[in-house]
Order: sequence, then C-alpha cells, then structure tokens
Amino acid sequence: MDINTQRLPFLDGLRVAAFALLIPYHVGMYYVSWDWHVKSVHVVPGLEALMQLSAPWRMGLLFLIGGAACQALFAKRGLLGTWRDRSTRLLLPLLFGMAVIVPPQAFLEVLTKVPAQLPGDGGYLDFWGAYLQGGRYCRGTDCMVVPTWNHLWFLPYLWAYSLIGALLAGLLQGRVKAPRWAVPAWAWLVLPAVPLIAARLLVFPRYPVTHDLVHDLYNHCQYGLLFALGWLSRTPWAAGFWPQAQRWRWMGLALALVAWAALQLYYRGAAASPPPMWLRWIFRCVWALMSWWALLAACGFAQQVFQRETPGLKRLSAAVFCAYVLHQTVIVLLTRALLPLHWPWALEAVALLALTALVCALAYLVLRRVPGLRLLVGISAPRVPAATTPTTAP
Repeated sequence: MDINTQRLPFLDGLRVAAFALLIPYHVGMYYVSWDWHVKSVHVVPGLEALMQLSAPWRMGLLFLIGGAACQALFAKRGLLGTWRDRSTRLLLPLLFGMAVIVPPQAFLEVLTKVPAQLPGDGGYLDFWGAYLQGGRYCRGTDCMVVPTWNHLWFLPYLWAYSLIGALLAGLLQGRVKAPRWAVPAWAWLVLPAVPLIAARLLVFPRYPVTHDLVHDLYNHCQYGLLFALGWLSRTPWAAGFWPQAQRWRWMGLALALVAWAALQLYYRGAAASPPPMWLRWIFRCVWALMSWWALLAACGFAQQVFQRETPGLKRLSAAVFCAYVLHQTVIVLLTRALLPLHWPWALEAVALLALTALVCALAYLVLRRVPGLRLLVGISAPRVPAATTPTTAP
C-alpha cells in the first residue's frame, strides 16, 4: 500500500494522546490564575508549572497530525473530495457546537462574571435566544462576542488549512519536484524550530493569540507551519521527519524537559521583578525550542508504542473527536454541580477528570447510534478495519 494513503497506527495513537491531554488541561484551567470561562475559589499556582509541560506544543501536535491526515485524504480523493470531506467533518460539528454545545459555557461565564448583563429573567433559555441573535458581554474592556466557538476554535483553523493545503497541492501536483538534497540528521533537532522562534520573537509581541481566525497571525505562523510539515512528512519533501523523530526521541524529550525547567526558573524570577527585554527574547526562543523538541519526542515515541492498529486503539480513535467536541462544556457544567459540595480542590479535580471522561464516553456510546446526531458531534461512519501488520515510518 502506498505510504501516502495507508492508515498509520501511530498517527491515530498521537491523535488520541493529544486530544486526551485536553481534559486534564482544561480541568487545570479551572484552578490556576489564568483567565478562563469559570473559576474555582481555590487557586493552585503549582498547577501552572505542570500545565506548561504541554502548553507550548499540545495544539501544535494536533495540527501536525491534521496535516499528515489531510495529505493522505488528498492522495485518495483529490481536491474536491478533500474539500467535501473536511467541510462535512469539521464544519458540521463547529456549527452545531456553536449553536448547542458552547452556549452553556457562555451562559455560566456571564452568570459568574457579569450577571447583571443576562437578558430577560436571567434564565438559560432567555440567554440562549439572545446568544443566537448575537451580541457582546463585557467586563471592562474584556468582551465576549456571541455566538462564539470557545474550545472549538481548532475546527475552523484546521478546515482553512486543509482547504488551502489541498488547493496548493492540486495546483503544484506534477509541476514541482522534491529536492534531491538530504537534510543532515542533526538538523531535525534545530531547523524546524527556526521559524517557530522567528514567530515567537517577531510576531507574538505585536499579534497576541486571539483564536478568532482572521486576526490571529501568530497562531497561523506556528500552526500553519506545523500543518504544512505534517502534510509534507508523507511526501518526498520531508519524508525524513518520521524516521528522524524516532531517532531523536530521547534527545528531544531531554531537551524539552531542560527547556521547561529553564522556563519555570524564568517565570519565578519574572514574578518577583520585570525581566529585561533581552531576557524575554531569550526565553521566547526557549519556548519555541521546547515546543519543537516536545513535538519531535512525541512523534518518535508514538512510532514505538503504536505499531499496530489494535481494537482498543481503533475504538479510542473513533471516540476521541466526539469527546473533544463535548468535553469543555461537560467540565464547566460539572464545576457548577460539584460546587455546593465544598470538596478540597484535589478531590474535586479528580472527580472532574473522572466524571468528564465518563460522561463523554457514555455520550459517545449513545450518540453514535443516532444517525442524525452522529456527524454533528464528530462521529464518522464506521470504517473497514485496517490490516494489523506492523508499519514503518514514512
């Protein structure tokens, strides 16, 4: 089978692992000092360091995987087939999510931050009706514009990159040949990080993260690059990425952990006194390097761990996108349900993790049997199992 079109178990494993990180990360957002939709009365600053283990790279990994998957789809179905598939798989859950799944998050955010701005009698149905008509809810200069996609921002970004990637591939197909030069093995530890460093130094200070698709230049610089790398990794242009990721996985892990430790020292110092600009530049570089080294390590270890498409991996791969669509609303609703119990934060956090996973799993088991709802929450039709033979990296 052509490496451009075959299903690679380690990509499924990476996807499952990357999406699985979202539940503990968003539970953590409830307890740290960073702004989020609802906040606990318990602030646990120590959690921030743990969350920064994945913050620089977890979403980048999803875009890299998305690029690799989209290339395989393009190789099978061509330009129009890719556009139809991506539009169905990504836009239907996005629109349904913005209309039905995300509104409870927005309601509870307004209720806990600016309750005086709730329309009508302050109930959910009045808010939902006003939400669908559009509007703004502001606390000072911080405004939430509705309808909003909140955690579903990944879907329009991936959709846009997929359409652009397929269009460029269709236009260039057969007209541009891959270069014959080979990149030295060591270069995979450094060279892909260079544009990430440039984006962090030159773009991020002027164009911070917004997640609004149109005005989000920094995110497009980093995520567009990683999507392109994922796409090219299944072509002769960057076919060396996967074997080199496997080769450098331990080195990438070690370097990422060193970079993370250095960042923690920097943040502690910055909390005590504002750092000079030159030091900020250095640690913006460290952030970008950590993101790349962690991605390299994740892609390398995935090839060691997920060598076969097992029944368990197949089931998780089918369920994980649905869990992504639902999980943040489930977390936000559960925080309100557990609030009257006044549990210690650690016990409450464990309950949030377990109950969110349970609710998402049960929702998947029910919704996959409802054809009208299945596509709306990201559950695709069952596919024919792939052969269970070991695969090698492209």
